[in-house]
Amino acid sequence: MVGSTAKVYENRLRRMAKRQGLELRKSKRKDPRALDFGRWAIFTEGGAPVVGLERDRFTLDLADVERHLTGNEENG
Repeated sequence: MVGSTAKVYENRLRRMAKRQGLELRKSKRKDPRALDFGRWAIFTEGGAPVVGLERDRFTLDLADVERHLTGNEENG
């Protein structure tokens, strides 16, 4: 995905998560060589991790996030 298309996709997934009482967070790593650079995790609105956080590293890409939010984990 490129530029604004990726941002639109991110925003759509954020809204989807919010409707489910969840919060989508992106790793704050700035180093592209970091293992969780550009990765995502899903949290409850209270801040508890739901999926995508292992050993303090974010592990999901946006396709994984979408699969989780739509209930299609078995297709990934």
